[in-house]
Amino acid sequence: MADVNDVNIIVKWSGKEFPIGDITEQDTVALLKHEIFKKTQVRPERQKLLNLKYKGKFAPDDVRLGLLELKPNFKIMMVGSTEADIEDACCKPEGLDEVVDDFDDPEEVAVENASVYLAKVQKRVRDYTITELNPLREGKKLLVLDIDYTLFDHRSSAETGAELMRPYLHEFLSSAYEDYDIVMWSATGMKWIEEKMKLLGVSSNPGYKIAFYLDSSAMISIYTNDRGVIDVKPLGVIWGKYSQFTPQNTIMFDDIRRNFLMNPKSGLRIKPFRQAHLNRSKDNELLKLSKYLKDIAEHCDDFTKLNHRKWESYNPKK
Repeated sequence: MADVNDVNIIVKWSGKEFPIGDITEQDTVALLKHEIFKKTQVRPERQKLLNLKYKGKFAPDDVRLGLLELKPNFKIMMVGSTEADIEDACCKPEGLDEVVDDFDDPEEVAVENASVYLAKVQKRVRDYTITELNPLREGKKLLVLDIDYTLFDHRSSAETGAELMRPYLHEFLSSAYEDYDIVMWSATGMKWIEEKMKLLGVSSNPGYKIAFYLDSSAMISIYTNDRGVIDVKPLGVIWGKYSQFTPQNTIMFDDIRRNFLMNPKSGLRIKPFRQAHLNRSKDNELLKLSKYLKDIAEHCDDFTKLNHRKWESYNPKK
């Protein structure tokens, strides 16, 4: 893998200075703005980077930072305002429940300059701290699970978490635990994950144990021509920290396909669980997936040979 040089940038905004990390010469201005948003909550479309110039003009979003010849600890002067409601700005808009901005075929989406994203993964492996909740077990495969709309309808209102929990959740996790170490990975903060796992009774269930949680800080940002900057969940972070887990024995469930863009062969897009009050009496997705997990654990030595899009028709006898 070719060397990828980091770029050290400081953003001056609203009387404060914000060091921007996780940026390289191969990243674009668009990705820089995405990182600035994480620190300042000023959305990219509202950012005006006054002294970031390219050929005498404001640097366009698709220009690589390496072309700007920035000096170390270059200070950018930014003008821009945050949204009136920070919470709404950071969350998925309410109106997107039925239409998800996702890739139809992530295998066919070219991830440009893959070396820069692999370098980001290695940085996560080096810098991200995993707190193990329970010991990993020898010989087990790995199941990585999203939370929102995968295990839990987090948008509907209810008096108890059980009302919004996907049907058969505890039965599913108990069955999976026989063959897999289980990891929860959510694109939210660690505090939120811990609270939801308590609310759902996952963290205290005697039938299974969760190995550890991963939050949004373990994700990386990538740039695509069609979708701009997106955050993804690279399984390489886990594989880099735990040599016993590989693409051959790992599977990941998520309701948004783009989350496993860096490792599409390991991802299974689960049907989203929404409108819990209407659908909980007829949703049996986890029940069916329990059988699939059991079948491939017992009959498949290399998960990369599977097509998870056809999981419902998997026949272990063939």
